[in-house]
Parts: sequence; C-alpha cells; structure tokens
Amino acid sequence: MADTGPSQALFVQNPGSENCNPTGIGLRALIAEDLRTHDGDVLAQGFWALFWHRFGNWRMGVRPRLLRVPLTLLYRMMHKLCQWMGGIDLPYTVRVGRRVRLEHFGGMILVAQTIGDDVIIRQNTTFGIAGLDALKDRPVIGNRVELGAGAVVVGPIHVGDDAIVGANAVVTKDVPAGAIVGGVPARLIRMKDGFSA
Repeated sequence: MADTGPSQALFVQNPGSENCNPTGIGLRALIAEDLRTHDGDVLAQGFWALFWHRFGNWRMGVRPRLLRVPLTLLYRMMHKLCQWMGGIDLPYTVRVGRRVRLEHFGGMILVAQTIGDDVIIRQNTTFGIAGLDALKDRPVIGNRVELGAGAVVVGPIHVGDDAIVGANAVVTKDVPAGAIVGGVPARLIRMKDGFSA
C-alpha cells in the first residue's frame, strides 16, 4: 500500500480534559442521531457504548470540577458495564464523529486517535497500539470507512476516507482513500471507482 503521509494534525491526541464530542450539535441531538444510526434499537449494545462515550465527553464541560465528580463516577461505572455486557471498549478520549455505527457487538477494542463520520465497525474489531514502546501511537480512521469483522488496525496509521478494510485484515500501514484492503498483513486489493492509488 502506498504511504499517504497523513499530516501530523491527524494525530492530535485527546488528553481527556475537554468535551470532544462533535461540534455544532448538542448532546441530546447527538444521542438521537446515534439512535437513528442504530435503526432506533434502544437495546443495541453499540448505541449504549456510544451513549456513554458521548456522556463521558459531555461531562468534561461541566464546571466547576467538583460538580463533575458524580458524573465521572457514573461514567466510569457505565463504561465498565458496556465492556462487561456488550464487549465494547470505547474510551471517551477517542474522538468519535457522527453517525458511527457499531454493528453487532462483542470483542470491540476501539482505542484510536479519531474515528470519522459515517463509519461502520463490525464485531471483534481492534484499534490500538502496535507495541508497548509506543503507547500513544494509535490509528486515525477516516470518514465513511467500513471495517469488516475481526479487523485489526494498529499503530500511528491513517485509514483514508471511503476505505474498506476486509474481515480479519491486519492493517499496519496507511490505507489510501477509497482503497479496499484485506489479508494478513493487509494488502491493497483494488481501488473503489473514482479513486486512484
């Protein structure tokens, strides 16, 4: 796969000290949009993982800090419950865009720098670090990306907009926009119509 050379701005880490929910939309509207994205299924584990993620970010805007303490305790308890009951780990420090769909459930470790808008993530997907010597090197997932079941995306890489990562692919290099990749390690299968490598 070609090295797309993403700008370093893509790798700005959320230190967890501010509300990093998408701007231009309030918490209630964002949660309603997440519910619509999950077909209105109020019992969908993916919806609840996103709900508590959004809440975890929203609480960081509550001032003074003392008022945030009970909200933080509630967030931590419910985040852990989402891990236990839904098998989804999505810390509030991950910047998550709008209309993200956590399709199915279980085995999702979603520790990325950012996840863009209109992304579909299927079960048993892992985002994270490539090794213990690089604890902050996490991936950036672009907009309109589809990730197949069991996909693994690790390290400080960028998965470009409109890319498709096949089931059980292990991605350790940048993926160009519009690419379809698969395999272990992931290789370019082809480019979507209208995109070039």
